[in-house]
Amino acid sequence: MNHFIGLVGTNSDNSTNRKLLQFMQKRFSDKATIELMEIQDFPIFNKPVSEQLPEVVQNAAEKIRQSDGVVISTPEYDHSIPAALTNALNWLSYGIYPFVDKPVMITGASYGTLGSSRAQSHLRQILDAPELKARIMPSSEFLLGHSLQAFNEENALNDMDQVKKLDGLFKDFQVFVELTNQLTNAHEANKKEAEDFDWETI
Repeated sequence: MNHFIGLVGTNSDNSTNRKLLQFMQKRFSDKATIELMEIQDFPIFNKPVSEQLPEVVQNAAEKIRQSDGVVISTPEYDHSIPAALTNALNWLSYGIYPFVDKPVMITGASYGTLGSSRAQSHLRQILDAPELKARIMPSSEFLLGHSLQAFNEENALNDMDQVKKLDGLFKDFQVFVELTNQLTNAHEANKKEAEDFDWETI
């Protein structure tokens, strides 16, 4: 059984993106384990003088590295991802490279109609950066709009059409993980490129 990290893409205490990942965690428990990862305790990124990273960052990177894939759920703030998620990804690409060739599925929930569509598009660009080099599942979007009204008292999604779509996307992600795990021939080269990349010398 695959083990995935469910990255909560916000530092909000009352996030519908956390609820979405919790729903996935429960619904797909017979297909995979999903371990929720919070980013609330990540310090504000400021390029450290030494390369010694905060323990919370090291632990998160190791969990991502050991996982079979990552599901990121992001809200949308000002047509983009939250500062807290940007901050976490800054840390997780500074001297450590757990996302290189890692299968990633992107989901998102927002209070409005569009369900974090612009934020998801932005997140794809970030995860494709030279220091991250994630393998993002293509042609897939799960956009949960009006998320404050989307869950019932048992924290389950109300809209069965949305549930059906999420079921299909998660099955696709499992296939995507299997395929990605076969694409290992260039992994060491990709990792070295990420390690050697320096914006100051290009």
